[in-house]
Amino acid sequence: MVLWGPALGALLLIIVGYLCLPTLLRHRGPQEPPLDKGSVPWLGHAVAFRKNMFEFLKEMWAKHGDVFTVQLGGQYFTFIMDPLSFSPIIKDTQKALDFVKYAENLVLKVFGYQPMEGDHQMIHLASTKHLMGHSLEDLNAAMLDSLSLVMLGPKGPSLDAGSWHEDGLFHFCYSILFKAGFLTLFGYTKNKEQDLLEAEEMFVKFRRFDVLFPRFVYSLLGPREWVEVGQLQHVFHQRLSVEQNLEKDGISNWVGYMLQYLREKGTASVMQDKFNFMILWASQGNTGPTCFWALLFLLKHPEAIKAVREEATQVLGEARLDVKLSFTFKFSALKCTPVLDSVLEETLRLGASPTLLRVVQKDYVLKMASGQEYQIRRGDNVALFPYLSVHMDPDIHPEPTTFKYDRFLNPDGTRKVDFYKSGKKIHHYSMPWGSGVSICPGRFFAISEMKIFILLMVMYFDMELVDPDMPMPPIDPRRWGFGITQPSHEVCFRYRLRPMQ
Repeated sequence: MVLWGPALGALLLIIVGYLCLPTLLRHRGPQEPPLDKGSVPWLGHAVAFRKNMFEFLKEMWAKHGDVFTVQLGGQYFTFIMDPLSFSPIIKDTQKALDFVKYAENLVLKVFGYQPMEGDHQMIHLASTKHLMGHSLEDLNAAMLDSLSLVMLGPKGPSLDAGSWHEDGLFHFCYSILFKAGFLTLFGYTKNKEQDLLEAEEMFVKFRRFDVLFPRFVYSLLGPREWVEVGQLQHVFHQRLSVEQNLEKDGISNWVGYMLQYLREKGTASVMQDKFNFMILWASQGNTGPTCFWALLFLLKHPEAIKAVREEATQVLGEARLDVKLSFTFKFSALKCTPVLDSVLEETLRLGASPTLLRVVQKDYVLKMASGQEYQIRRGDNVALFPYLSVHMDPDIHPEPTTFKYDRFLNPDGTRKVDFYKSGKKIHHYSMPWGSGVSICPGRFFAISEMKIFILLMVMYFDMELVDPDMPMPPIDPRRWGFGITQPSHEVCFRYRLRPMQ
């Protein structure tokens, strides 16, 4: 029996060696990008990458140039840092680069949902049908009702609503947008107070899952955290179950359309529950953090908030509450806010850090704008990180780390879309929503709900930072590559409801 220990150890070494051998023996081939495998076999640069993706890629870019391949946990990723060379990758007429398989593996791991063939196209079709045009207007109206309920309460403003209240700005924005979005998409019962309590409980669970999310994706959780993630997943599957939704009214047509599709495809109800969790995350994981950055930038730049307030008054009129004790709003005004549009676009430029990934399905020739060609191996990954290569490029965006509320405005007040790199007009000058097949299908609704919330805040409320001289909080390095960044620490602010006419 004693001999089993060494025998099993030897067997394990053989298996590990067999699995790692291809990566250990790999060398840069002819016409391939510079290869940097790191000093640790198989892991490569995984630790440095996961610790601070932004700093790691900046270092690799300086070391290797616009194209380089790095080893991360046994996989190889080729990063392209020249935005003038993005178009062939995003369009991919050769059908050599696949996004869907990567996305399917991710949602199975994170949400427990096993995608079916055609799901990706169905979600985009549902979003085109129900998150644009007249359908978007209906959803905006539902969102306004939900924001009124969350921000003013089921019985309207309390007697002390006009007094100053103090909160963390990140928590304030995230909780309000989440609760209002959750109620808008998944409906109400007949008890509004109970609905608010449920939405608050859901947010507490959602926020905890959100904190664990980056390390969960990278499989870096401790034993107790793995158990906690499993428990949180179960809570969301239960709270968002199809059975519970049957008891609610006002479920959005967007969610209803997708669930109907799944039912017609014979998807099990338990899998539909997991699908709802995925949709909740996709729709509500970024809007709150974006609004945090937007309001913080406005509060730190008096000229910006002044311009937004003047525009809001011009297109919406004076702020007032209607007889139902809810906010009044002209939804047509959302198409007439170029200043706010520029503020939001600038906020996304500074705050959005998505990673665009494609799995190489067959040996691929990468053609750069310079004319240089590189061979990319089948099974590798091609990656873009626009935050570093586009949003922070001083050639495209002068003084890139500075918030300029009118950066996306022409002198005549129209939207600015002409940006240049190396003297050439660039199409991909801002990429907060991804691009191509991986572009966010719900971006139009996300933009609308964020604009409505920001306009309500600047019109109906007085706001100020507790410490006006505080520096901008640094970005939490764990959030790089996961959509909208988050601050490393909370920011305290005060707010109060203005007296209504």
